[in-house]
Amino acid sequence: MTTHTENPKQDTVLVTSGTGKTGRRVVERLTALGVPVRSGSRGGGVPFDWEDESGWGAALRGADAAYVAYYPDLAAPGAPEAMAAFGRIAAESGVRRVVLLSGRGEPQAVVAEEALRGAAHGVELTVLRSAFFAQNFSEGALVDGVLGGELVFPAGATAEPFVDADDLADVAVAALTGDGPGEGVHELTGPRLLTFDEVASEIAEATGRAVRYVPVSGPQYAAALEGYGMPGPEAGFLAELFTMLLDGHNAMTTDGVKRALGREPKDFGTFVREAAEDGAWRV
Repeated sequence: MTTHTENPKQDTVLVTSGTGKTGRRVVERLTALGVPVRSGSRGGGVPFDWEDESGWGAALRGADAAYVAYYPDLAAPGAPEAMAAFGRIAAESGVRRVVLLSGRGEPQAVVAEEALRGAAHGVELTVLRSAFFAQNFSEGALVDGVLGGELVFPAGATAEPFVDADDLADVAVAALTGDGPGEGVHELTGPRLLTFDEVASEIAEATGRAVRYVPVSGPQYAAALEGYGMPGPEAGFLAELFTMLLDGHNAMTTDGVKRALGREPKDFGTFVREAAEDGAWRV
């Protein structure tokens, strides 16, 4: 496969959700490599809104590749239709390669993956099915729980192989530049299974904070989200999704990161220590 070191032409890459958890990391890495990158977002220099496909053609025009991170989740209602439309427009725009962020063990996300694959005729599609991000505890929805001393989540005693978002971004960039995983589906996890109770313990040890895990049911979690102002349908969807993902069927690690990058993925303990040193949970 041709790489950038062999080809003087630098392919232009569109990064959707370019200010998001993975999108901004992909943008940073591509920029550091000297790859022309368009960071697509609702209010950015390259307008891109998943709820308004009228602007997708302009964002994709002239791009050679695209990183696709769909919001709120590929398992959400409407995602297959959005993926079909994106795939069609990408193919019409001459995009040659798409790297899609997907969820691991999500049957509805697979429907959206297939919708993209079916519509993006002639486009090389690399699907990265990711485990839960370790960064969900440091810069995502669960950071307030850490700061408040209680991680409330519908995970029970199920273990999850949390993956570092930096590892995911490295894999995505390797795929986008032709230096990593090619067409097909790749499952990405961290190297170790941890329960949420163990996560709370490791964060507490690294930060000196009192942090404990509080297991709740799906309906209880949905009610809590609504209490924070989230609309009922979205809260119910997320609660059902998390409950399904943490029923035990994802409680295994894969070697996807190592196969893609030639190195081991970052351990959760290393992530926690680095995040603590960087002030992720400092108030």
